[in-house]
Amino acid sequence: MYHHLSTFGEMRLYFPFLEIEMAKSNLSSMSVDELLKLRDDVGTALSRRADELKNQLSRLGGEIGHTKRGRGASLKGRKVPIKYRDRSGNTWAGRGAHPVWLREKIKAGAKLEDFAVHKTVASRKASPRKSKKRRRAKR
Repeated sequence: MYHHLSTFGEMRLYFPFLEIEMAKSNLSSMSVDELLKLRDDVGTALSRRADELKNQLSRLGGEIGHTKRGRGASLKGRKVPIKYRDRSGNTWAGRGAHPVWLREKIKAGAKLEDFAVHKTVASRKASPRKSKKRRRAKR
């Protein structure tokens, strides 16, 4: 906000982000209708300026709200094959912390290798895989 004197000697306020100049006045002396009009004028000026800035950003090639800072995990959200399974059907893919069922069994004396799912070449050939279309990576 900048202050400067007009030709009539009264102080005026200049808001560069609003690009409007208004006379400095006492808001308490304004009527309700004047205050409502002032609020609407400020809202209109802010919307106009926001639209201008959005247009400038789009011309520069930046999409609003879709900025990605950093790469993130490329495997996040992907389904992975099961690596561990117990006799009751509980499974774990081997990612992240050990699940409760596995922790309890390891504490009871079992070894992690006891729950490993062994995939052999023969078992893969015996069960034909369904052909799946590759999904395109999200950008």
